[in-house]
Amino acid sequence: MANIKSSKKRVLKAEQNRQHNIKYRSMLRTFIKKVNNAIFEKNIELSKKMFRKMQSIIDKQAQKNLIHKNKASRYKSRIYSKITKII
Repeated sequence: MANIKSSKKRVLKAEQNRQHNIKYRSMLRTFIKKVNNAIFEKNIELSKKMFRKMQSIIDKQAQKNLIHKNKASRYKSRIYSKITKII
C-alpha cells in the first residue's frame, strides 16, 4: 500500500468503486439471463415484461459509464431480435 495519505485514500476509494461496479454489473447480467431464459421457454408475455425492465437497467448503467453505450445498444437489439423471432 502507498505511503502518502492521499494515495491511501485513493486506493480505498478505488476498491469501493470496484465493489459497487461489480454489484451493478452482476445485476445487469442477471437480468439478461432472466430475459434469455424467458425467451428460451417461449414465454412471450414474461419475456416482454422482463425486457422492459432489463432495458431500463441497461440504459441506467450505460448512462453511469458502467458499460459503453454501444454495448448497451447491442445487448438491447440482440435480445429484442430474439423476442421478435418467437412471436
